[in-house]
Amino acid sequence: MKKIILSSASPRRKELLEQIGVKFDIIVSDIDENIDGDMDPTEIVKKLALMKAENVYDLEGNQDAIVIGADTIVVHEGRVIGKPADEKDAFKILSSLSGNINYVYTGVAVVSSESVINFYEETKVYMKNMTEQDIYEYIKTSEPMDKAGAYGIQGIGAVFVEKIEGDYNNVVGLPLARLYDVMKELDENLIKWN
Repeated sequence: MKKIILSSASPRRKELLEQIGVKFDIIVSDIDENIDGDMDPTEIVKKLALMKAENVYDLEGNQDAIVIGADTIVVHEGRVIGKPADEKDAFKILSSLSGNINYVYTGVAVVSSESVINFYEETKVYMKNMTEQDIYEYIKTSEPMDKAGAYGIQGIGAVFVEKIEGDYNNVVGLPLARLYDVMKELDENLIKWN
């Protein structure tokens, strides 16, 4: 089995891989994530994921490694929503998402000496109506501040999610089911079964 490297600083992606028992190293890429905002959101996440994975693969110089890169964005009313700049921005983002639908896209790239696989996953998220008080209290927890879309479905933010259509783990940051299938295509088991 080849060495697996996660090219991400995201604690959530790390937790997801650990949750299913994957043995991996983390090497964070040093790419410039500023990208043409006029691109289709699915192309943005795929491109950023690929740039991250290729950067680490090149840095590592290890032909026996498989590097996984990922990038997640939230889109609401055709606009890409990143991480909030400050608490005021978080309030604005959460107010706009309240009672509405947003789409979470995660791009994933799997780079090895044999192949490069690049895909994205989409999840539709229905948000409940939030009062101003709910939003203020949620922001005080600091949870929204490091998350695209200013909410964490795996944390307190779950109380504001009415339902989703698609992969829950995609919203957290890594579509595990699809990644598992891709790794099987490469004849690499993501999970070491006993």
